[in-house]
Amino acid sequence: MIKIDSIARRILGWKLNRWDRWYDYEKGVFIHESEFQPEQNLDHAMLIVDRLEQLGFTYTIKGFSKVCFNDICSTGETLAQAITNAAYSIVELSSIPDHTRIWQKLC
Repeated sequence: MIKIDSIARRILGWKLNRWDRWYDYEKGVFIHESEFQPEQNLDHAMLIVDRLEQLGFTYTIKGFSKVCFNDICSTGETLAQAITNAAYSIVELSSIPDHTRIWQKLC
C-alpha cells in the first residue's frame, strides 16, 4: 500500500483524508483505497499515465509488460503493474535531493 499511497499523493496530488482514503481536490471526491488499484486495473494505471504526461513525461511501451516515462523504465507481470512500478520509481527518485528536476515536475 505504500507504493500506491505514494503515487496517489505525490503524482496524482490526492491528499490523505483517512488511513484508507484520499481526497481529490481537483474533482472534489473521496477515493477509497479499494477504488484505486492501479496494479490490477489498467484504467486506474492510465490515470497515472495521464497525470505524468501532463507533468511533461513521455510514456512509451517497450513490450507487453515494460514501460518507460522518459528514461525511467520498469517491468511488471502486466502492463498495469509495469506502469505502477515505473511511476513508483519516479516517486523514489524524486525523494533523492539530487533529482530536484523531477521533484519540481511533481510539485
